Amino acid sequence: MNEVNKTLYIPLYGKSKVSQQGIILNDPSAEKIWKEEAFPIRGKSRSKWLAYNMAMRTRVFDDWTDSMLQRCRDALVLHIGCGLDSRHMRVKTPCTEWVDCDLPDVIEIRKKYFQENETYHMTVLDASRPEQIGTLPDCNTAIVILEGLSMYLTNSQVRGVLQALDKKYREIHILMDVYTEFGVKASKYKNPVNDVGVTKLYGIDAIGNIIDGLRIRFVKEHSFTPAALVKELTPIERMFFKLLFTGKLYRKIYRMYELKA
Repeated sequence: MNEVNKTLYIPLYGKSKVSQQGIILNDPSAEKIWKEEAFPIRGKSRSKWLAYNMAMRTRVFDDWTDSMLQRCRDALVLHIGCGLDSRHMRVKTPCTEWVDCDLPDVIEIRKKYFQENETYHMTVLDASRPEQIGTLPDCNTAIVILEGLSMYLTNSQVRGVLQALDKKYREIHILMDVYTEFGVKASKYKNPVNDVGVTKLYGIDAIGNIIDGLRIRFVKEHSFTPAALVKELTPIERMFFKLLFTGKLYRKIYRMYELKA
């Protein structure tokens, strides 16, 4: 497994930790996988503050996916760069088909823990090769989850993914998180992914430049740390968490965009 693939253990650890605490996210699959995989993460990657942040990000993606499925009952859900995430089990609104996509090493591990069925499938897909999106299932409407992916792709590759989705599906709903250019520069000094050997990341300052000329349009920006989730922390934890992961400085580093076509 390469360095980028290893980054999946950082959010997995965070989801497992908060699930054990009974806050933010109920994810017994993360608890089980973390225990069995026992990947040795260290340093900032084991920070409880980062665990809370990763879990809140995941919960925002979960809630958004659930709300989109309630609006688009016949939609295909595509989770590109799914890692070892169990979102297909956490989201309760039924869907006609859900496809989790990632690189071969990741899908191989996933198949130890998750079983395919009539509505749930796993497939190998390299997001740096957007032409592979053409092999995904056909559908009129696609709900696309791009969580923790864009920062490992160049701006051109991100555009390639969006362009391929734009071409394949008539209606698309996308949620994606991105580092800014400032965030990439700051990450050289304190990003947890450095602990697993990742040294090259990419940022997006203007999402409009990425989608220029496509049918895809910007809808709105989402918060990684909704007040309702922050309230699940203890009062003292809330105070420190807000200093680290909320406010204008955090937004200068990290953003979450909803797009549609």
